[in-house]
Amino acid sequence: MAPQQDIPVAANVLGTIGTILWCVQTIPQIWTNWRTKKTDGLPGSMMYLWALCGVPFGTYNIVQRFNYPLQVQPQAFMALCLVNWCQILHYHRRWVLWKVLLIGVANVAVFAGVQAALIVTLQPLYDAGNGTGVLVVGIIANILLAFGLLPPYGEIWKRRGRVIGINFVFLSMDWLGAFFSLMSLAAQNSFDVLGGVLYIVCILLESGIFLSHMIWLLRTRKLRKEGALRGKTFDNILAEHEEQGLPFKFAERKFSKVKEKQNDVEMSTPRRNGDPEGQTRQHSAVKANPKDNTEGITNNARAAETKTREKT
Repeated sequence: MAPQQDIPVAANVLGTIGTILWCVQTIPQIWTNWRTKKTDGLPGSMMYLWALCGVPFGTYNIVQRFNYPLQVQPQAFMALCLVNWCQILHYHRRWVLWKVLLIGVANVAVFAGVQAALIVTLQPLYDAGNGTGVLVVGIIANILLAFGLLPPYGEIWKRRGRVIGINFVFLSMDWLGAFFSLMSLAAQNSFDVLGGVLYIVCILLESGIFLSHMIWLLRTRKLRKEGALRGKTFDNILAEHEEQGLPFKFAERKFSKVKEKQNDVEMSTPRRNGDPEGQTRQHSAVKANPKDNTEGITNNARAAETKTREKT
């Protein structure tokens, strides 16, 4: 694709809207993380892959001289995703704050250096008509963005369709940011297919997250309504079933069920076949010392015989 020379006003306007949304999109998520001091349900791999995606994403947009908002957009996206990732390290993994800040700053420096090196290397090649390098970084950006949206689906599977930890205001702004950015590409003189695919992938995968939670809400509406009448939330009902060991079709899936079953079998071995633990040990002790038991019986018989002789 030839470099963009004359950018239409509509492309700049739509790109600006998309950039503004993507510049502030994760602020609601950052605020939620800070307010609750926990990030359960928000995968760290998602945020780090998204931050990493900003390197090839920014290189791709800058080298092709997209409208300026689209050139700034990946940088803001990368920075905010790194903030979220650092929060996950601090709140979920309990890393000390100074260590988290140090790691965050180090990542920013490395990402900026790599992106600058890519731009300096690929820009002359692209201007000379060799677009292979730009195509490669564009493909990498798409892959990282798509892979970053896969970990939330693991959390969704674990909770049977429920979405927790992800702020829906953030998700909505991210979806809209991708949409307006896609429209900005469409408004340019020539549509960039690879850049468009990147935004389409984001829109489709995030739509799936919305849809999953909506289906979960429909499936649990009766249960949640009954719980509300008793002054209980869904989490309260879930905790009650777990405490009582009762089956619950909306219980979280656990990856360690096999290990738990093995531990239960090992713990129940002494009482197998209805044999109480005390009796089992006693029986084992008798089997272990048959000689001692025989000697005891012989001594008792001799003592009884001696008493009988004395009486006679």
